[in-house]
Amino acid sequence: IADTRRLISKPQNLNDAYGPPSNFLEIDVGNPQTVGVGRGRFTTYEIRVKTNLPIFKLKESTVRRRYSDFEWLRNELERESKVVVPPLPGKALLRQLPFRGDDGIFDDSFIEERKQALEQFINKVAGHPLAQNERCLHMFLQDEVIDKNYTPSKIR
Repeated sequence: IADTRRLISKPQNLNDAYGPPSNFLEIDVGNPQTVGVGRGRFTTYEIRVKTNLPIFKLKESTVRRRYSDFEWLRNELERESKVVVPPLPGKALLRQLPFRGDDGIFDDSFIEERKQALEQFINKVAGHPLAQNERCLHMFLQDEVIDKNYTPSKIR
């Protein structure tokens, strides 16, 4: 027979109810900016991190990343960690065809959709306890420039 009695919890005081959560990791992807011209044109996104997890060296950080940086992170995690990495939003090959009548991958609605999909991706990845130990994730989230020649390792 299942025990259906309620758990006895201690009364909550105001500090418990309205204080900072015990552990949190907030990652926002926003403020897209398209730079360059012609074939050198691409869109970057601002990645804002707020956390109190002790494994992160910075409690708040902001960096800019482009889609290829997200691809790099995903490839590194797949290669170096035991984490099952979720898929990235797909490459927008059809949007890159000429004579479309819109801005293709630089169309505002496409950039907004991609921004939301990238935010979901990075929050899933960064929320994984094993991924949080990977140096590549920390570089991606908090280093101004990604050192793609880094030595893969765990954060201690």
